[in-house]
Amino acid sequence: MALPLSKLGERLNNRYFKYERFGLLSFYNKDHGNRDGGDLLLWARNLLKQNKIIFDDGEIILVTMPRVFGYVFNPISFYYCYDADEKLRAVICEVNNTFGEGHIYVCTPDDNDEFLPSHITKTVKMFHVSPFMEREGHYDFQFKMSEKSMVAMIDYFDKDNQKKLITSLKGGFSDFNQDNCSRAFWRYPLVTLKSIMLIHWQALKLVVKRIKYIPKPDQMANRITISKNKGHNNP
Repeated sequence: MALPLSKLGERLNNRYFKYERFGLLSFYNKDHGNRDGGDLLLWARNLLKQNKIIFDDGEIILVTMPRVFGYVFNPISFYYCYDADEKLRAVICEVNNTFGEGHIYVCTPDDNDEFLPSHITKTVKMFHVSPFMEREGHYDFQFKMSEKSMVAMIDYFDKDNQKKLITSLKGGFSDFNQDNCSRAFWRYPLVTLKSIMLIHWQALKLVVKRIKYIPKPDQMANRITISKNKGHNNP
């Protein structure tokens, strides 16, 4: 779902989707941000300002999975942060692992300018995600958003700068209404449960292949990583 944070509220409720209460599909503020049920728009804006990422307040769009039958696991959610002129200025990446831990990566151009589709933000890996990859190396983040679609791409490089993982999330937008909520639910009725099951299934296959298992290190005290740099993708 792509949810404008300024429009979260009871008016989102329909037969298939519920805000802050159980439904076939549902969304709770406590699943994001400080995990305290507080205002997510205020949380995101404060996070940016506290880290000196300051621009005129515009809309912030959260791209995330809803709860399905009350269950959700979001490996990553994206907050696309716009200024008053509807220019993308930052992206907050909210990462979760299967151990119940979370980390925030904030990506923004180093000149505090508009975030362009060609920009690549490089950030040091600070959070343990997979028991088959060390907590080292770096990520390359790249984002594209239009009125019709969005793309988020994350490439992982190890300490020797060798690309080890390529991931992407791509999707087209449709109107938020009861018909589309119904269509999404019936096409993917157990999608959140499926995601956690597939993660463990892939892990089992790696164990069978005798890929080295890496015990989870203690999480770092700093839970927020700010990346202010700007590269460009090759043509």
